[in-house]
Amino acid sequence: MIRKTVWLFGLFATVMVLTLLLSAGSPASSATPPQAASAEVKVDNFSFGPATLTVAVGTTVTWTNRDDIPHTVVSTDKVFKSKVLDTDEKFSFTFAKAGTYPYFCSIHPKMTGSVVVQ
Repeated sequence: MIRKTVWLFGLFATVMVLTLLLSAGSPASSATPPQAASAEVKVDNFSFGPATLTVAVGTTVTWTNRDDIPHTVVSTDKVFKSKVLDTDEKFSFTFAKAGTYPYFCSIHPKMTGSVVVQ
């Protein structure tokens, strides 16, 4: 009876030690830094797509000109402004505060869009 108890205790202790060692090396237990959020807007055919984009605070939005002609990305309240973007050029902006940010192309003012930051 005592041998059986000692044997069971030894088995239990071994299983516990192995469990602790295996869980310490697993990816789930290692801390990984949070990745910054990102979103994309395509500029094509004289429009921004999507026209309205909803993102979280801290998200970096990247506009890419896929059109054959130059465009800009300009906030109506002067929060951000790109240079003139030729085909395949990009402009990025990180939204640090919640709110609605309407924007347009200064070359083609009828091109409009907005970013809603929550």
